[in-house]
Amino acid sequence: MKKIGITMGDPAGVGPELIVKLSEHFKREENAYVIYGEERTLKEAESLVGKKIEFKRVSEVSQISSPGVYLVDLSILKSPRVEPSVASGRVAVAYLARATADAVRGNIQGVLTMPLNKFWASRAGFSYPGQTEYLAHASGVKDFAMAFYSEDIKLVLLTIHLPLREVFKHITKENIKRKAHLISREFKCLFGFRPRIKILGINPHAGEEGELGREEIEIIEPAVRELIEEGLNVEGPLVPDTAFLKREKEDVFLAMYHDQGLIAFKLLAFDSGVNLTLGLPFVRTSPDHGTAYDIAWKGVADVGASLSALRLLERVLDRGHTKRV
Repeated sequence: MKKIGITMGDPAGVGPELIVKLSEHFKREENAYVIYGEERTLKEAESLVGKKIEFKRVSEVSQISSPGVYLVDLSILKSPRVEPSVASGRVAVAYLARATADAVRGNIQGVLTMPLNKFWASRAGFSYPGQTEYLAHASGVKDFAMAFYSEDIKLVLLTIHLPLREVFKHITKENIKRKAHLISREFKCLFGFRPRIKILGINPHAGEEGELGREEIEIIEPAVRELIEEGLNVEGPLVPDTAFLKREKEDVFLAMYHDQGLIAFKLLAFDSGVNLTLGLPFVRTSPDHGTAYDIAWKGVADVGASLSALRLLERVLDRGHTKRV
């Protein structure tokens, strides 16, 4: 039996509704699914969706000894629903923190995080650019990456939540090499295959022989040469605007900055894409979308990306991977 944590995310967003819709896909006879959130919010979402989740309340994950669905009710909110606000940001962080603490202690083997809103979370005192950075800090790891996985395209970001003007100072040979080694190790560990790492350029036309920028010549090409010498399967720097046109199953793209990778990924896999964190001592996935306040609590949120995130997490755990053994 594996214990899988699921955070509710921002309760003003689509997280509660998606958990209810996702519940019919739980492998209840095989795993323990532990929801971190609010009972009253969950029941409100059940009424919205017209579906009930059969769950047991527990105060500690250590109380769970058999498969099924469980709820760790933090009982913070005063009402079952809340508008996007400091309050919704604060409780979203509380759910994340409780699940992360259990994962770091080894009480659960995987975490599926529903979206929180960075604006409201930061107003509530959350000092991290996103959930990925918080999970890495709480786990005590410095070598981590934000990856995006689908059957059609797989990619990793060299830099994550940075303003574009800050990106260039983080494009160094050392950072590229560190990220490539992490990709190679983690994909072998998580999925059992040796990835072909396709490293993108940063400038138009990958610098056009230095006419449009020299980062490819001075930074990326030397990193690629050294990685090949060290035994990694890499190529690059690739021209960013055509690199994604040809993809094989074992290709993993290393994009230099957020939108360079995610525009392509979301065009190709918006309804099935999974946000996967590399480098943690446990498995973490998340649907590749935000809180979607505009459609929240209307009963219309699509569960596709959340189901993909759950299935990927289960798949990794089913092949015996817990990252602690």
